[in-house]
Amino acid sequence: MSLEAKVDLVRRHAVELVTEDELRALLSREPRLKAYVGFEPSGMMQIGQGFVIAAKIKDLVEAGFDVTVLLADWHAFINDKFGGDLARIQACGRYFEDCFRALGVPDTVRFVTATELVASEDYWMNVLRASKAASVARIKRALTIMGRKEEEADLDASKLIYPAMQVADIHAMDLDLALGGLDQRHAHMLYRDVAPKLKWKMVVALHTPLVGGLQGGGRMDPVESKMSKSKPDNAILIPEAAGDVDRKIAKAFCPANEVEGNPILEIARHILLPMSGVLKIERDAKYGGDVAIATYEDLGRLYAKGDLHPKDLKDAVARSLNAALEPVRTYFHAHPEHYRAVFGGK
Repeated sequence: MSLEAKVDLVRRHAVELVTEDELRALLSREPRLKAYVGFEPSGMMQIGQGFVIAAKIKDLVEAGFDVTVLLADWHAFINDKFGGDLARIQACGRYFEDCFRALGVPDTVRFVTATELVASEDYWMNVLRASKAASVARIKRALTIMGRKEEEADLDASKLIYPAMQVADIHAMDLDLALGGLDQRHAHMLYRDVAPKLKWKMVVALHTPLVGGLQGGGRMDPVESKMSKSKPDNAILIPEAAGDVDRKIAKAFCPANEVEGNPILEIARHILLPMSGVLKIERDAKYGGDVAIATYEDLGRLYAKGDLHPKDLKDAVARSLNAALEPVRTYFHAHPEHYRAVFGGK
């Protein structure tokens, strides 16, 4: 594969690459590179995490990266997930691995836990080194990676450790590229800030888009408005039942003619069109008949002009999303153990 083809694979459907020149240099001189993405195992995975990141993992593997998924159990403990029940957090990590396997990430993708990383004899020294290389104000600015505000560090001092741990994670895995949603930008840029001071290897930062919550709102801040598993009716979860997908999409915020901040259009843009290359609208001939839309630009233009009704858009998105989720449901039907261990059910 040519250098240009590799760069295009890494870059496609991402919202930020820091920096392309560094990526080109890495791809030019190294036959195999290391990348990672980290997740707190903190509840049911939502489609904005699952489909978007799984697709980018596949791109990175195809471009020649060895990819590791960090199941950040200690980080979830610091962030008070599952009430600080570490055993349940770790069980949720096994469910997260199932999610990515169900979404078709290659078998070469490696899953590690923070428990494994922190056992290294120099891990905590590197947490301290990262902390000493950054001001308290700089660390507090990075707290948004936890879904927290700066002032929340005053409630629990352990929160201040979290950003430095993410920096130490990247160093511990000897990475070339750090992948994450745009909400993880502060962590990756913190690493890039402190790495030269500590004479650590620089990493490329790659950020994917955030899919807005189904209830809309927060149009000016994609981090604030993203899907959240803490609000079940605001997100499509994995593996959501078909009827629940239909119900949630039908109730979702989707004002006629409005493109910006429209979560149904965002699902089409960031998940369905990249996956299948087409969104099929099925409607009666008197409403314009069936149409196959191949680009988001065409979809947005049709919707903004009023040539596509919100119900027709919702029906198409629900139908396509259910088709994409069907193999995921099949996987969990065959492998229910880890899901049940965390969330119960039959």
